[in-house]
Amino acid sequence: MVKGYPQIQHNVGSRIREIREKRNHTQESLALKSGLDRTYINSVENGRRNISVQALEKIILALDCTFKSFFSSELFNTRGKH
Repeated sequence: MVKGYPQIQHNVGSRIREIREKRNHTQESLALKSGLDRTYINSVENGRRNISVQALEKIILALDCTFKSFFSSELFNTRGKH
């Protein structure tokens, strides 16, 4: 986790990177497909940016993913972690 940033930001960024790499996208190709800047995607993946729901939707759609499958990762299993 990046010091000083919330765990959720780190987890969202890690999940984006995981799916992006699994689908053989570069940050540049994801940026082009999502309409977002490559440096923004880099900052999100590294947990340094708090992504908006709208930007997350653009990325999820560009990765041919759904919100359900995106958040089904163990990264987001917070039961018993309160």
